[in-house]
Amino acid sequence: MDTPTVLIISDEPEFSRRITARWQMERIVPTFTLLSGELWPRFAVDVFDIAIVGELRRELLSVVMEPLHSTGQPIFCVCRNPGVAQLVHQRWPRISVLPRADVSGETPHWLETLVLAAGEAVHRARAESRARIAELSCTALERQATLGRYMLEMRHNMSNALTSVLGNSDLLLLEPGSLSAQARAQIETIRNMTLRIHEIMQRFSSLEKEMNAVAQQVETDAGRHSAAQAARA
Repeated sequence: MDTPTVLIISDEPEFSRRITARWQMERIVPTFTLLSGELWPRFAVDVFDIAIVGELRRELLSVVMEPLHSTGQPIFCVCRNPGVAQLVHQRWPRISVLPRADVSGETPHWLETLVLAAGEAVHRARAESRARIAELSCTALERQATLGRYMLEMRHNMSNALTSVLGNSDLLLLEPGSLSAQARAQIETIRNMTLRIHEIMQRFSSLEKEMNAVAQQVETDAGRHSAAQAARA
């Protein structure tokens, strides 16, 4: 799977540096995209797994938060100012606000908390993406299975129709004097194409038998495995 992408937006270079340095200690290190508040409107990033917003000038807050809030992706806002934290919480309730400072100064474990929470958000987002892909694949397979079952169910009717076409074309070819060379060539083409379709239908039958044999073997192996486990218990 592709490496997750973390977007960090802050006017404080040290903020981004501390986060990226700390994340290097984790088992999965994402790709980082670093932007300042002024660069965000001009170089907006459409694809990211999570976004982390640090210190921004007050006039840039809405410019950054509004488009991020509308993406549906996990967003974390790390605030020193309690007033800014309250504003973000009220105007953009979907954004997770993490305090960076309290009355005694900088909160000692804000960075650990951020990386832990953001890492879990990345894992959850990736799991949800895999689940959506699996669901789409399952839906496609169900459609194909339905089509396959229909083709197998109609196989007998198709064989009867092919037999009729083949028999009539053979009867016509048995009377060479009654047909022009062009008509005879066309009927031979019909007969040859009918034989080809019949071969394809035979392949479907062979494939069905092979799949049934594999399914039966899997079922047999599973039964033996269960019996062996029961005997050991």
